[in-house]
Amino acid sequence: MKQMFGIALAGLLAAGAGAVMANEGMWTMDHLPVKQMQQEYGFTPSAQWIDLVQHAALRLAEGCSGSFVSANGLVMTNHHCANSCLSQLSKGHEDYMSNGYVALKQEDEPKCPDVELNQLESITDVTAQVNAATAGKAGAERVKAEREVDSKLEQSCVNGDAKTWRCDVITLYNGGRYALYKYRRYQDVRLVFAPEQSIAFFGGDPDNFNFPRYDLDVTFFRAYVGGKPANTPKFFKFDPQGPKAGDMTFVVGNPGSTRRGLTWTELSALRDFQLVPVFGMLSELRGVLWQYARDGAQQAKESQELQFGIENSIKVYNGWLQTLADDNFVQHKQEQDAALRQWMAATAQRRAAYGDPWTELAHAQQRGQQLSTRYMMLERGIGLGQFGELFNDARILVRAAAERTKPDGERLPDFREANLPAVQQAVESNVPVYPRYEQTLLAWSLGRLRQSLGADDPTVHEVLGKQSPEQLAQQLVSGTKLADPAVRKQLWDGGEKAIQASSDPMIVLAREVDPESRKIRKAYEDEVKAPTDKANETIAKARFDRDGMSSYPDATFTQRLSYGKVVGWNENGAPVPPFTHFAGLYKRATGADPFKLPDSWIKAQSSLDMSTPMDFVTDNDIIGGNSGSPVIDRQGHAVGLIFDGNIHSLGGDFVYDGSNNRAVAVDTAALVAAVRKVYKLPRLADELIQGHL
Repeated sequence: MKQMFGIALAGLLAAGAGAVMANEGMWTMDHLPVKQMQQEYGFTPSAQWIDLVQHAALRLAEGCSGSFVSANGLVMTNHHCANSCLSQLSKGHEDYMSNGYVALKQEDEPKCPDVELNQLESITDVTAQVNAATAGKAGAERVKAEREVDSKLEQSCVNGDAKTWRCDVITLYNGGRYALYKYRRYQDVRLVFAPEQSIAFFGGDPDNFNFPRYDLDVTFFRAYVGGKPANTPKFFKFDPQGPKAGDMTFVVGNPGSTRRGLTWTELSALRDFQLVPVFGMLSELRGVLWQYARDGAQQAKESQELQFGIENSIKVYNGWLQTLADDNFVQHKQEQDAALRQWMAATAQRRAAYGDPWTELAHAQQRGQQLSTRYMMLERGIGLGQFGELFNDARILVRAAAERTKPDGERLPDFREANLPAVQQAVESNVPVYPRYEQTLLAWSLGRLRQSLGADDPTVHEVLGKQSPEQLAQQLVSGTKLADPAVRKQLWDGGEKAIQASSDPMIVLAREVDPESRKIRKAYEDEVKAPTDKANETIAKARFDRDGMSSYPDATFTQRLSYGKVVGWNENGAPVPPFTHFAGLYKRATGADPFKLPDSWIKAQSSLDMSTPMDFVTDNDIIGGNSGSPVIDRQGHAVGLIFDGNIHSLGGDFVYDGSNNRAVAVDTAALVAAVRKVYKLPRLADELIQGHL
């Protein structure tokens, strides 16, 4: 998948600010809670420490985190964050996702087709510029002004070199602040090492979001520049001993999207009109994939990446829905809203300053209810093959051709000049396409389109005509040439003229539905997003005026630092220790999936110290998007690798509970032992310990 569904859905949602508890918070690097760290742990980060953390940490543009762990561009992230690369490189009979991959020498490091790494270079406050551009504007006029000012700021930041730099204007505190994030791009990213799926995801779905855990969820990439390993002097040195219980820990990564600062008006609409229907669709798609995978080993290989993502998403959505249905949580949010609303209306001066954003917000959510199904089906692509490659490529090609003819400030954000390199890389990447798999996904998606919008809907008639979803999917997949990256490149380079002249059935379909899709997008942006943003901006200003900027902004898939400690929790009156060890891994193994160890680990058992820590938990505040984040200590040394949260943390998108919310990480002691003794890779182990090749 070129874009994980959770990140795509995040585009539907707003972000805000939350109330702070001990160890709570995903803090921006330019607004760290230095006094709190000193008071609680006696630690004050130096400017040098902050600079190291900012530049050693990385973002994977597709939706994960990572970090440099050597001066030669070696990157540490999760195995499940590398699923796309592993699947795309698995051509013919190879299956690197299941069987792992080892580069014995530098020449054996293959390029991942469409992995992009982003290294944060700077954060600039641009609140004044954005506010000046949008002041007094509403609806379509506000959307237009936002795009124009964002384009101007991003183009100036990139300074004509979008291949090297990526710049994004980020909304923080629900519009209370805007920041320009400048990143260095790395698009030549190569695979160094990945273990087998059976040890990276040991325990499978039964253990997912649980603890004790025994996973080696790791992949090592390497960033290249000019055909050579990148020079990366700022990296996290590896501590081969790992952390100890009670140690202060930091997690630096890119949490995707939290909604802790949203009003209950927005959260209830999110629950009822987005999460509930999407949860049902994901559950249905899981059944389709399960049936497809039963047809043979090849079908299982083709579907395993998406199946893994869907299983994970279903558990996440279930946790979200449980939180949003919890009476105590609902009451707490309603009381918070009522208190702020009362404060805003307490004096004539405040009433004049803030007006009534709550009514505007309620009207926007009501309109969102009316538009949400059509918006998700057509613009978010659920009803048009979002989960496959071919229609996604067709839509991007059609959109890009049209958008690139416009002035930069009038384009859809994804197609501004500052963002085009990532889009082009994804479209032109040489990835395997499996026709039967694509046909299965597209048929399901078209069936959802008809079911959701109704058989009499004009767009459904235009798409399906007299054909069934299965018939149309077979016709489109068998007739398209978009599986060939050379064809996609030709269409990209040919621009609008080539797209309009194309008779490729997938391009034809994308052309036909694009006007209606753009129409629903514009309605959603003008009538839902713009008034929601405007109302939230006013509410955020009121919060600042009442409380000051003592809190952290909701997550926005930008770099954040959380602090905490290595600590377990109590479950049903019994303590859950913070560490697991190799001995527990072998004791848990049954020889049958999902508790089956790969042969490499069975053979290495006698050479391993059974007391070596395997995984551990901390009370660091994390959510989805933190996958692949390094766990570091006071010295800025890597001591672990985040790969999951426990089941209690699933509500963390909306509220943090330090009593039992836990982040789950692989211990660096386990990583070094596995690389050296299980996989017998002294070159890689030495690079991790020494910090260079």
